[in-house]
Order: sequence, then C-alpha cells, then structure tokens
Amino acid sequence: MKKLILSFALSMLSLTAFAQSQYEKIMTEKIGKLEACQSLDKFQTLANDFDRIGKKETQQWQPSYYAALAYIQKGRMQMRDGKMSELSVQANAADKYLDQAESIAGKDNSEIHLLRKMSYSLKMMKNPAERYMTDGMKAMEELKKAETLDPGNPRVALIKAEDTYFTPEQYGGSKTKGLEQFKTALEKFNAFKPKTAVDPNWGKSEAEYFLSQTPAK
Repeated sequence: MKKLILSFALSMLSLTAFAQSQYEKIMTEKIGKLEACQSLDKFQTLANDFDRIGKKETQQWQPSYYAALAYIQKGRMQMRDGKMSELSVQANAADKYLDQAESIAGKDNSEIHLLRKMSYSLKMMKNPAERYMTDGMKAMEELKKAETLDPGNPRVALIKAEDTYFTPEQYGGSKTKGLEQFKTALEKFNAFKPKTAVDPNWGKSEAEYFLSQTPAK
C-alpha cells in the first residue's frame, strides 16, 4: 500500500511539473509576441489569448497582467496614430485585468501599479487640459507607489524617462534630462533579473532605442 501511495504521489508531482512547464512555455511564447507586436489587431488577439490562459490558470497573476499590458500598448499605438477618442476604451479594458491581477498578487506589486500609472496616463491624454488634475494626478500617485515598492524596477525608470522626454519644457520636461533618465533605466535593466520566466521583463529595447537616437560626439 505504501508503495502505491508513493507511486501515486510521484505521479501527481510529475503531472504538476508538466503542467507548470506547459504554462511557462505557452506564456513565454505569447510574451515574446507581445514584445514584438506592432499591430492593433495583434494586440487585441494577444489580449484575448492571455485572457483565456488566465481563466485556466486562476492562481497566476501574470496572464491578467499581460492582458492589461496588451490593451495599454494598443492604446499607446492609437495615441501615436492620433486616435485619442479610443484611449479610454483601452485603459478601461486594462483596468479590469489589473484588478484581476491584483486580486491574486496583492496590492504591493510594483509592476501592477506601474501599469495602472500607464492606464491613467492614457485616460489623461484623451483630453490633457481637462484630465490632468484627475487622471494625471492619479497616474503620478501610481508611479510613486510603483517606485516605493521597488526602487530598482527598470520599467518605473523607463516610464519616468518617457514622461520627462515627451513633456514640453514649459511644463517641466526636457529631452536632455529624459535621455539621462533613459541611461539610468538601461543601467537598471542590465542589473535586473525577473523572479520567474514569466514575470515582467519588457522595456529594455525601448530604452536602447531612445539612447540610439543620441548623436555620437
């Protein structure tokens, strides 16, 4: 009987390990596609894919996190294309998944707070003059929370650099200061190691891109 129990226990461990490896394999594939994505339709497809994974892997916060990131990146692409009326739609969709991720990971997750910052920024950009004191201030609060929870988070440094770089000088921005902050972000990316294979690890290529635009001296 003891041998049967031991055999059953080992079989269950093997099945659990196999399921985990399959989960990581699928997630790694989808994350890679998300980081390389340059299409509104594909962002939507990936958001749907992560949604399906999250419904199956109910104890994992990362699928909901990446679904939110897909909607945020979709909104950022629409913003670059001047489709400002769509930004709140994508931000609201992201918020739903961030709530799901937070319900699993807890409220002290720097990565989730950073995406909330990005979501509020999207909402603000629909009408900055009207929304700065509401969504804009909430975005700043979320960024501060993200940095307080993890000062070494390179994505926090990246988004701070973006904000400085793209904000007009009359409102406190500076391309020169932004580039210095991108250097700081890159240093943090070079020192950063995600806790697992599916934890957030995006953003380094963006810091490298902005620094590559600096004229050589």
